[in-house]
Amino acid sequence: MGGLAYFSSGSGNTARFVDRLGLPSVRLPLRGDAEPPRMTAPFVLICPTYADGQGRGAVAKPVIRFLNVEANRRLLRGVIAAGNRNFGETFAMAGQVVARKCNVPVLYRFELAGTDTDIARVRDGLTKFWGTECLTPA
Repeated sequence: MGGLAYFSSGSGNTARFVDRLGLPSVRLPLRGDAEPPRMTAPFVLICPTYADGQGRGAVAKPVIRFLNVEANRRLLRGVIAAGNRNFGETFAMAGQVVARKCNVPVLYRFELAGTDTDIARVRDGLTKFWGTECLTPA
């Protein structure tokens, strides 16, 4: 199975979700000016959404910085997005933005720290996703 990279703000919702998954993961630095990690194997990105009412700023700066590293972008295989349903149309918008810009699928969306059902679905979905991914370079 591939790995996970994730960003979690000070609220810790995404970190709690990833901890509950119990899968190997790399946390992106909280500060936008910190050096981003370099991924060495295919991975799925898990990121929360921070959009304003018009959808601006949906993707956190540390995520942008991480994905600006070409080697990381090349290994990205999909995105799982978090959000808050109170924000309507901008719910989990960061996933849509990353998917569109990096040409990868949005694999799942969850609210805040997720539910037990979300955890089970993501675990099962990732097992199936990595089991069907073609590992031959394009």
